[in-house]
Amino acid sequence: MRSSTTGNDKASPRSLRQAREVLRIESEAIRSLLSRVDRSFDRVVKTLSQTKGRIVVMGMGKPGIIAQKISATLSSTGSPSLWLHPAEALHGDLGRITRSDTILVLSNSGETEEITRLLPLMRKIGAALIAMTGNPRSTLAKNSDHVLDVGIKKEACPLGLAPTASTTAMLAMGDALCIALQERRRFRREDFAFFHPGGFLAKKLLKVKDIMRTGRSNPVVREWTPVREALFAITRARAGSVSVVSRSGKLVGIFTDGDLRRHLRREPDLSKEKIGALMTRHPTTIGPDRLATEALRILQERKIDELPVVDRRGKPVGLLDVQDLLKAGIVLEIGHDHGS
Repeated sequence: MRSSTTGNDKASPRSLRQAREVLRIESEAIRSLLSRVDRSFDRVVKTLSQTKGRIVVMGMGKPGIIAQKISATLSSTGSPSLWLHPAEALHGDLGRITRSDTILVLSNSGETEEITRLLPLMRKIGAALIAMTGNPRSTLAKNSDHVLDVGIKKEACPLGLAPTASTTAMLAMGDALCIALQERRRFRREDFAFFHPGGFLAKKLLKVKDIMRTGRSNPVVREWTPVREALFAITRARAGSVSVVSRSGKLVGIFTDGDLRRHLRREPDLSKEKIGALMTRHPTTIGPDRLATEALRILQERKIDELPVVDRRGKPVGLLDVQDLLKAGIVLEIGHDHGS
């Protein structure tokens, strides 16, 4: 039986008591930031939102690792950003910064040597400078346009040496900054998916128009087209169906290889027939701006493999096949036979 590590367990080993103390100290460090999210914070968000270049995030040591995470979150939520190592900046990489950028510097003490050496150079470039520091009276703070105070009462490290609560506070404040900026930029789910093309969310937000077949891959014929020509159109497009339109170009039906098999059972010679006599009228359709996941649901519920895509006037602009969803990673397996 597993022993519980919750509640007031007097028999808990020292390591568990220490772990709980770390979590308590770090949670208090984050809670203390709430009162500092004020007008100065809003001015920082405004400055970042007005940045014409990139948001350059810097930090040495453990704050540098937090800076990398903040920079990555900024980039993925619509604010172009890069992380710059202060030591590398002292040896040529300072050239990555331009006047149109905004620099966000993380330093708990605000006296980090590599950073203080860079301050006059960054000021000369002319980029806006924001300090995220635990010391509002530091050299870094005094030379910055805006200051985000992330000071803590104490580190979670018993020796008071290893950056723990201080980096947790920086990370939390960085997240708050990124999300507030995301909201100000009106960054949407679709925008997030665009910057995460390999992720599951991107697949969920794909629209029909992103994966539908168009042009020569979307066969379309008139009602009076002979069956033979319609079959040639399907073959050329390497599709499983052909959309049938009226004289005005509106969709009136669909003809699939399943329709062909059913009619061949009753009448082996269909060469002289017109496609309008054999097509399935009033087929299920979908609009190009609907989600691909919705198209998948329709295909599964109706047990069909092809879905004509029509515009607001009812004219076919594309064709969606279950195979297209497979290729896009929307569905993993097919639950029915092709053309059924």
